[in-house]
Amino acid sequence: MVTLEPMSEEIWTQWRASAVRGYAADKVRVGHWTPEEAETRAEREFATLLPEGLESPGQHVRSIVDDGGTVVGILWFGPHDAADPGLCFIWDIEVFAEARGHGFGRDALAALEPIARDLGFDAIGLHVFGDNTVARHLYLSSGYEETDVSMRKSLR
Repeated sequence: MVTLEPMSEEIWTQWRASAVRGYAADKVRVGHWTPEEAETRAEREFATLLPEGLESPGQHVRSIVDDGGTVVGILWFGPHDAADPGLCFIWDIEVFAEARGHGFGRDALAALEPIARDLGFDAIGLHVFGDNTVARHLYLSSGYEETDVSMRKSLR
């Protein structure tokens, strides 16, 4: 089992820098952005979504903590779209590499459900890149349903 605890400033600083780089790389890998623009665009999106860092209104960035008190990952969630105020959106979930394969991701998803309900949400959504088969399997086996699939064929 895990708990979702408030994130420390130290972990926040490390996670944010890593998350921006990782998001930029993901967008390049799937062909949405060029390498030249990726980091700037990713930084801009994070600044828009988390303008006040850990204190950004409505956004929750938590540490995933195992039952021994070790931080094993992060979970960032909050509203996604004013048009769907009942949707709690998972902006990012990461189990650190050394902690993968122990069920912490599944446990974090389960731990989020009562928190989301208590915050007034009636559904949880997320986005996953199509080539991330491990994550897709986790979400599907945790009760999430695919609601939209985008496809692309490279001509280069």
